[in-house]
Amino acid sequence: MYEDQTHDNILRRMLNRVPDKLDKRPSSLIYDAHSAAAIELENIYIELEYLIRNSYGDTAARENLLLLAKDRGLEPEPATKAVLKGLFTPENIDVTGKRFNIGDMNYVVLEQISPGAYKVQCETAGTDGNRYLTNMIPMEYIPGLKTAELTQILIPGEDEEDTESFRKRYFDSFNAQSFGGNQADYIAKIKAIDGVGAVKVERAWNDDIRPAKLIPDAEVQAWYDTLSGVPDVVKKWLSLVYTAALDKKLTVGGTVKVVIVDSDDYGEASDTLVRTVQGIIDPEQNAGEGYGLAPIGHVVNVVSAQTVGINITTELTFDAGYSFESLKGNIQDTVKEYFLELRQAWADSQSTTVRVSQIEARILSVKGIADISSTHLNGNAENLILDKYEIPVLEEVADGAGS
Repeated sequence: MYEDQTHDNILRRMLNRVPDKLDKRPSSLIYDAHSAAAIELENIYIELEYLIRNSYGDTAARENLLLLAKDRGLEPEPATKAVLKGLFTPENIDVTGKRFNIGDMNYVVLEQISPGAYKVQCETAGTDGNRYLTNMIPMEYIPGLKTAELTQILIPGEDEEDTESFRKRYFDSFNAQSFGGNQADYIAKIKAIDGVGAVKVERAWNDDIRPAKLIPDAEVQAWYDTLSGVPDVVKKWLSLVYTAALDKKLTVGGTVKVVIVDSDDYGEASDTLVRTVQGIIDPEQNAGEGYGLAPIGHVVNVVSAQTVGINITTELTFDAGYSFESLKGNIQDTVKEYFLELRQAWADSQSTTVRVSQIEARILSVKGIADISSTHLNGNAENLILDKYEIPVLEEVADGAGS
């Protein structure tokens, strides 16, 4: 990258900037001063190239690749210890926990497999533990022991994951996005999609149908046992359903309801945004098959929150020089700001309450309004409680006093 940034090239450029009338021959003061600086600059270019190369996964040295991979939650697979089969005589001897040696390798006996046969683990991690299948020497005297031999590799030892294998796994992590499937994971992934402002994720039941209700009770079983006069094709289908229900395999599980609002004003999501999120999370044509971010078996239904239009009527008293018509825009703006706050908080609550007291307090803060009373929301003089999937939008503010 900076192969041409050598001492000689840097020095030549530096001396070219020095006027020719000055002495810049080798061993001159100017030459020696610039030469020393050129050496340092060459070193800086070497360090710069090292930093640049180690900032990218495909060129980073191992130590820097490990640092990059930490951002992805990745670490090299550690070296593992070989587990081998050891045969000991006499067969009734207990060597559990005893240590043995072959050449430069030490081994410890883990547990008995059968009379005279034990699992033996190499104390050194890596493939070196796979090298020896031969007689072992006890590292301390074991009364009654006649022979000890490693005869079979049960679990091969493996070296720490090599750099290129780890590099491939690092790049693969960008292509295969994990999705745990719990509520927090769904929310994090969906909120990261462009256009989504907030989201609610819930386990979706079919109305009030719970898995326990699908298990046939005694009355249903008695009916099924006496079933007759049903066409074969129907009976075959019914038999499959009944058997699945009886074995507790027939459930309404795996269904997830995702409700979103847009990121513009936390309002109703467009059909396009809903389809986009649906396609990313769980494409309808492959529902539950794991082709989106959702886990296999999760059938996800993405919908928008539903807007509820709210008409406000209230009786206002104005300061001198003000009227409803002159302040209507300011009044509506302050109510819209309150409704925006409610929509922004929508995802964090089970239901949204539009409070008369809040509306009156905010309208009263508008300059030119002296008093407020008799506030109604959609014709009712009380707070409006919305469903958990509903969000408020302002339709109209009217002055009931007719000022």
